[in-house]
Amino acid sequence: MAKITYIEHNGTEHVVDVASGLTVMEGARDNNIPGIEADCGGACACSTCHVYVDPAWVEKLPAKDDMEEDMLDFAYEPDPIRSRLTCQIKVTDELEGLVVQMPEKQI
Repeated sequence: MAKITYIEHNGTEHVVDVASGLTVMEGARDNNIPGIEADCGGACACSTCHVYVDPAWVEKLPAKDDMEEDMLDFAYEPDPIRSRLTCQIKVTDELEGLVVQMPEKQI
């Protein structure tokens, strides 16, 4: 279990406990957090679960794979360093305190 903070583009924060083994996207979906649409359901095929990872967390997450890098090309205003697809980030106890911010919109 990890406590994750999701910040909407307007600054509204949602702090939720997400079970280990789920993805950060599933944590948002299961807690009805707006701003992460997840149209493909987590198949890394749409980029509608795009977020900006807090700078303090960028180096603590596993590296992006080629498929995620490719899908981020379709995201709204991707940041080469901070952008991630939340369907590709598995929750572990080590993610306790993770902070992600949603973009102004998804594609």
